Amino acid sequence: MVARARTPAALAAPLVTAKARGRPRTKAADVRREELMDAAQGLFLAKGIAATSVDDIVAAAGVAKGTFYLYFSSKEMLLLALRERFVTSFCTLAGQALSRPRADHWRARLRAWTRACVHAYLDQVALHDLVFHDFQPHHRQATCHNPVVEEFAEFLNAGVRAGAWTLDQPRLTALMFCHALHGAVDDAVAGGAPDRRRLVQGIGDFFERALALPPESSAARRPV
Repeated sequence: MVARARTPAALAAPLVTAKARGRPRTKAADVRREELMDAAQGLFLAKGIAATSVDDIVAAAGVAKGTFYLYFSSKEMLLLALRERFVTSFCTLAGQALSRPRADHWRARLRAWTRACVHAYLDQVALHDLVFHDFQPHHRQATCHNPVVEEFAEFLNAGVRAGAWTLDQPRLTALMFCHALHGAVDDAVAGGAPDRRRLVQGIGDFFERALALPPESSAARRPV
């Protein structure tokens, strides 16, 4: 028995039916959440927080309004997520910088951390200002824990244990160093077109003097 040849329409019919019956393709929850955050971040930077509504965000992300509330209970919670993402990225860059020199090269690691933090801040000044200055959470707990300070305190503590420097309160020192760096970069930005090399060098020199590290010849310094 010879099978009857199928017409082009008949060949296409099963494909259409299968496509019609197939489940709609949806994105993973973490991908959808990131897309909402990306859309909101762009709008906040362009229009400001107050001028951006949830309706604006979902329109930019191309989702229904109900989808927003699957991931964030409010615009404030989305802003907290943006702040957390910024800090996580900042900590990653700082941690990578600390790991590049040899583990026992404490001065080099301190300089690498300083350089990475200054550049990371300057590269994202607008986003930093958005999530830390333009947005002020209503609850104090949202700002009391700073992973950048905590991770730098761990580094300073390790230096104490290794005999690289002497500190009675490593966490307090880390807190003051981070605020000093923040203030120096802010001042440089306010002055316009900051000289990154000079800024990194100045902050690094201050940190080394504060830790009572012995002076080092200029020939031994690594470029910033």
